[in-house]
Amino acid sequence: MATQRIRDFLATHRSEGPCLIVDLDVVRDNYLNFEKALPQSRIFYAIKANPAPEILHLLSSLGSSFDAASVAEIEMALKAGATPERISFGNTIKKERDIARAYAFGVSLYAVDCIEEVEKIARVAPGARVFCRVLTDGKGAEWPLSRKFGCVPAMAVDVLKQANQLGLQAYGVSFHVGSQQVDLSAWDRALSDAATVFKRLEQKGISLKLVNMGGGFPTRYLKDVPTEQAYGMAVFDSLKKHFGNRIPETIIEPGRAIVGNAGVIRTEVVLISKKADNDNVRWVYLDIGKFNGLAETMDESIRYPIETPHDDKIMEPCILAGPTCDSADVLYEKTPYPLPLSLTIGDEILIHGTGAYTTTYASVAFNGFEPLRSYVI
Repeated sequence: MATQRIRDFLATHRSEGPCLIVDLDVVRDNYLNFEKALPQSRIFYAIKANPAPEILHLLSSLGSSFDAASVAEIEMALKAGATPERISFGNTIKKERDIARAYAFGVSLYAVDCIEEVEKIARVAPGARVFCRVLTDGKGAEWPLSRKFGCVPAMAVDVLKQANQLGLQAYGVSFHVGSQQVDLSAWDRALSDAATVFKRLEQKGISLKLVNMGGGFPTRYLKDVPTEQAYGMAVFDSLKKHFGNRIPETIIEPGRAIVGNAGVIRTEVVLISKKADNDNVRWVYLDIGKFNGLAETMDESIRYPIETPHDDKIMEPCILAGPTCDSADVLYEKTPYPLPLSLTIGDEILIHGTGAYTTTYASVAFNGFEPLRSYVI
């Protein structure tokens, strides 16, 4: 829910359109909770979740490292005060010239999932450390990731063997258990695969050093989620189970779990209508939609908590949609969202848990709507 600092800000600041407000105190608390829960793991904040300079500066000052998906994100991390050693180029799909630029900046840690990517890195980033991403099933995640990233464990062995032969440091294995992962055992299954890769390469004389356990740690939306401490205990138990007394260097890449519950979007009801006289289903249109920052409502994967001025009144399910002239700009239709019957045009509502993956998903000017405004307090 919105913190008092956010509510005080909203009471004194007006915006012509929808806006996101992020409370840095919550960001700080979330980061420190992960430090306590997984004290042996380095935190690489996933910049893509929310790259606001104020957030990056805060996390850098707390000692965070950074997971970057592009050269632009690498530059953001450097500008925020991170040293190159605290940056991982975590995208498995990189242009060769971007690898060269990252290497020139001093970045030496790169993600791969195929031999072709290894060959690019070997050409322009000699001696770099590479970790290979392994596919996971994504079971238990509210937003399971596709097969776009990663390879099967057997192929990861070949990829890292080739990296070693080309003069790179075959450094480790990574995985991602799926976004908004609430199944604590998901990390156990992934760590089992990671340990298999370690053992296979050990037999070939190659000693890996790193397990990148990725992100997937959830934030609370409409349902309770396990605590950071619960995840920390589950992960540590699995590390001991699969690696014994030889636990490797580990890193995690939380993004949503660091900033998600730190943000609230204020939006306005633009229109409430029905499609026929005998159709009682309301359509509620907001001044924000899929193209203005709520892209994660795609397939209704993420259901945000919504607060209105009439939440003590009678509720009834409605179809929630955005303002653009695009028929895909519907947020919740398969599972209508309960909102008060007394909701009226012009009402301002708050969408909670929107600190992650909103501003970065907003289009520049689709239909002429400006990007989502953001305030970090």
